[in-house]
Amino acid sequence: MPETATATTPVAAVLARAVEALGGQQRDGQVRMADEVAEAMQEGRHLLVQAGTGTGKSLGYLVPAMLHDKRVVVATATLALQHQLVERDLPRLVEAVKDVPGIDTSYAVLKGRSNYACLHRIRAGVPDDQGTLVDVPLGSMAEKVLELRAWAEEESEQGASGERDNAPRHTDREWRQVSVNHRECLGASKCPFGAECFAELAREKAQRSHLIVTNHSLLAIDAIEDVPMIPDYDTVVIDEAHELTARVTQAATDELAATDIERAARRSSRWTESAEGDPAGDLEDAAGALAEAFEAMPPGRIDQVPTQLADALVLVRDAARSCLSAYPRESGGEGEGDAGRTQAKGMVQEVFVNAERMAAGSQADVLWLGEARDRFPARLHVAPLQVWGPMRDKLLTDKTVIFTSATLMLGGDFSAVATSLGLKPTERVDFPVATPGDETALPWKGLDVGSPFDYGQQSILYVARHLPQPGRDGLGQAQLDEICDLVDALDGRTLGLFSSRRAAEVAAEAVRARLPHLTTLAQGDAQLPELAKQFVEDPHTCLFGTLSLWQGLDVPGETCQLVIIDRIPFPRPDDPLMSARAKAADASGGNGFMEVSATHAALLLAQGAGRLIRTTTDRGIVAVLDPRLETARYGRFLKASLPPMWSTTDPALVRQALKRLGQKRDT
Repeated sequence: MPETATATTPVAAVLARAVEALGGQQRDGQVRMADEVAEAMQEGRHLLVQAGTGTGKSLGYLVPAMLHDKRVVVATATLALQHQLVERDLPRLVEAVKDVPGIDTSYAVLKGRSNYACLHRIRAGVPDDQGTLVDVPLGSMAEKVLELRAWAEEESEQGASGERDNAPRHTDREWRQVSVNHRECLGASKCPFGAECFAELAREKAQRSHLIVTNHSLLAIDAIEDVPMIPDYDTVVIDEAHELTARVTQAATDELAATDIERAARRSSRWTESAEGDPAGDLEDAAGALAEAFEAMPPGRIDQVPTQLADALVLVRDAARSCLSAYPRESGGEGEGDAGRTQAKGMVQEVFVNAERMAAGSQADVLWLGEARDRFPARLHVAPLQVWGPMRDKLLTDKTVIFTSATLMLGGDFSAVATSLGLKPTERVDFPVATPGDETALPWKGLDVGSPFDYGQQSILYVARHLPQPGRDGLGQAQLDEICDLVDALDGRTLGLFSSRRAAEVAAEAVRARLPHLTTLAQGDAQLPELAKQFVEDPHTCLFGTLSLWQGLDVPGETCQLVIIDRIPFPRPDDPLMSARAKAADASGGNGFMEVSATHAALLLAQGAGRLIRTTTDRGIVAVLDPRLETARYGRFLKASLPPMWSTTDPALVRQALKRLGQKRDT
C-alpha cells in the first residue's frame, strides 16, 4: 500500500487551498483520492475509487479534473448530485482557485433536449392529434402551462438556462407542453427560434468549457448508442457508479404499445394523404394486429417469440417504413420547419426503430410483455441482456474512465462491479503498475480510500436471526411485532426500507395501530420531499417506503437512528431482465444467483445501510429482519458488502441500545 498522500503534489496543494477556502477539513482519503485520480487521468488508466460518505469525493475528482490538460466529463446518476455539483461545489471551487495559474475553471451543464423548455413549442403551440398547432392547452392544466411559458420567456430575456430543474413546480404532463424530445425538434437551422434555443445554447457553452457535467443516461446515448450529444472529451468521471449499469440498461431499453402506433398513424394521416394507397391506415391496421397478439399471450419474459407476435412485429415494421417513405420531402429552407410534421414523422420513426429491433430477435436482447393495468395498455419491452460489452467496446477502449461511489466493493472486493462495467478482474494492476501482456487488455486499478466514520463505534448491525424466513405473502406477524418493538424502544426516528410498497404500507398500519402517539408516514402519503421534511422536523416520526428511500434520502443527525430492512432485496424471481441475465450466467458456466441476484442485493443493502451514518457524530442501528443474512452461505458475501458495523443477533441488547439512544436524545 502507498503512503498517505500529502500536500506536496500539485493536486494536493490545490485541493488544500480549496478545502481551506470552503471552510472544510482536510481528509487523508480525499487527498489520496485526488492524487490517484490525477495519476489515472495522466496515464490513461481506468480507476475504481470507493470513497465512503463524508470523504468529500466531489472535490477529490473536481480538482484533478480542472488541472487536467484536456476536457473532462463528470456524469452523475441523480439530479440531486448534479444540482449539488453545479449550484454549490463548482462555483465555490472556482472562486477558491481562480488565482491559481494553469487552471481552466470553465464548466457547463449538459442534459437531454427534453430537459430544456422549447421556445418554438411555447410560441407556436403544441400539435394536437391531427398535427394542428393549438395555442393554449385546454383543461385544468392550462394555468400551469401558461405559468411555465411565462417563466421560459423570462429565462430567455435574462439569458438563463431554461432548464426544467429551475422551472416552477409542475407535473411531467405539464412539462411536455413546453418541451420536445430529440425526434420532435425541428433542428436549429429550420427553427425560427434556433438562435436563442436553450438546448443549443447549452451545447455551445459545453463546446467552450473544460469541464462538462451531465448524467449517466446522456453519457450512454453519446458513447454507447453512437448518438453525438457531448463535445469530444478525454476523460469521464462517473460518480454514483454503482448505478451506471442500471442507467445504461434503462437508456438502451425500448418499448412498444398498440396505442403508440395508432397515435403515430393518426398524426401521419394528413401528411401522407397524397401517397399511393393508405400508408397511415395500414399502420393503424398493424397496430390492431399487434394488440391481438398481445391478447393471445401471458405477460412475462418471452424466450421463444410466438408466430402471431413475430408476424405482427414484421407487419408494424414494414407499415412504419412505408409510412415514413410516404412523407413528402421538405423544402429545406431555413426557418421553414413544420412542428406538426416533424413530431408526427418522429413518432413513426420511433415505432419503426423499436419494431425493427424487436422483430430481429437478437440473442443480445431480452424481450418481455408487460401487463395491462387500469388505463395503461400492455407494452412490449426490449432491453440488452448485458451492457458490459458495449461499455467496454465503445467507452472504455476510447476514453479514460474514473468510477467512484461509496459502494463499489461487494463481498469485500471490486471484482463483481468491475466485471459488470466491462473490466476484467485479470486486468487489474495495482502496485507496482504493470500493463498485462494482452494488447486488448484494459488495465485498471481499484482503490478504497476509506471513510471518516468509525462504523464500529457509531453503529450496530442487528440481524434478527430468531425470526422466520420471509415468505412470499409479505410481512408476517412475527416481523410486524419486531418492527413495533424496535420502533417503540427508540420512540420514533426510524427509516423503514421495504421490498415492496405493500409491505411498507402494512408495516405503517401496524405501527400506527400499536403506537398511535408516533407519527408514521408511508411513501405515497405525500411527495418524497414533503415526507423527508416532516421526518426531519418531528422527533417522533417513522418513515416507511421502498426503492427511492433506499438510495435517495440524506438525513444526517438524530433524524434517523434506526434503519429497518425487512428482507434481503433480491430481485423478484419473475423479473424478466434479471432472470434472463441469471440464466445466461448459468449457461456460460458461471453462478447466476451470485453474479446477478446476490450482487443486486448486496448493492441495495449497502445503499440502504448507508442511510444511517451520515456524519462523524451520528449513532444508530441497522436492523435486518431476514435471518438468511446470518444463516445462508451467501450471507457472508452480503455482510462483507456492508459498512464495518459492530454486529449482533441479540434482540434484548439491541432494544437496550435503542432505549439509551432515545433517552440521550431527549435529555
